[in-house]
Amino acid sequence: MCIRDRYMGDHFFHLGCMKLMIGDKKCVKCPICSFIYGVLEGDQPQGTMDVYVDQGIHCDSYDDCATIVISYSFPHGKKNGVQYKGTRRVAYLPDNEEGREVCDLLKTAFERKLIFTVGTSVTTGQSNVVVWNGIHHKTNISGGPAYFGYPDETYFNSCLLYTSDAADDLLCVDLGGRRINKKK
Repeated sequence: MCIRDRYMGDHFFHLGCMKLMIGDKKCVKCPICSFIYGVLEGDQPQGTMDVYVDQGIHCDSYDDCATIVISYSFPHGKKNGVQYKGTRRVAYLPDNEEGREVCDLLKTAFERKLIFTVGTSVTTGQSNVVVWNGIHHKTNISGGPAYFGYPDETYFNSCLLYTSDAADDLLCVDLGGRRINKKK
């Protein structure tokens, strides 16, 4: 027996294959178009995300607005019986419409445990540490993309693409790398 959902377009799947693919997951990603059905959740360890606006600092090229400061903190812990090392990270966004939109999406991604994971550090090679999980952050207010800072004309679009999967019930969804607005 084949099934076709109204959202699948021209995609057809065997019912048995769909049941195996879905299993007991809270979400499933279509193997054809990458559309995510359900709510995507990650394996981020317990930690905190604190957000505040600092009027005294400005991201390069955003001299006319304050800066949103996002502080992440993860204590050392244990996952699957293995000790891991925690971390602290700070990220920056300009306090404008785009920055606030990205900040809201990052909050949703954090709640869904998608921003960090336990893995191997790309910079130090150390295993079993809390590391970024693929959603881009600006960790400097200057220096450009080479130093994870501003100015970076492509940052907001790329960040919106990465975070849209995490916030699929807000304004948009990611369909194979393309950001589209949901119909209201």
